[in-house]
Amino acid sequence: MDKPSPPVSPPRPSHAPSPELQARRDIHWRKTRRLTAILLLVWLLTGFLTVFYARELLHLNLFGWPLPFYMAAQGASLVYLAIIAFYAWRMRRLDRDFHAEERA
Repeated sequence: MDKPSPPVSPPRPSHAPSPELQARRDIHWRKTRRLTAILLLVWLLTGFLTVFYARELLHLNLFGWPLPFYMAAQGASLVYLAIIAFYAWRMRRLDRDFHAEERA
């Protein structure tokens, strides 16, 4: 049986990016990671805390329903949809700003 060949790495660019471009890329990547971390935290808190603290939140009502029941039935889905919409909107802005600076 033949020995598998090592994985092929993508070709390296013929020139290294300038330090200014690399600094802008690092800033863009840092902003992207921070946005992703914050939205993942919101996702986790929405899904976990409303279930974990369901007994303590029973006295809160939303549209006539106890808050934990509403969040489990519909609210969490709406929050997740809002997270996706916000992420798409914000990343489009970040990418547009980054590419505008890159072309300048």
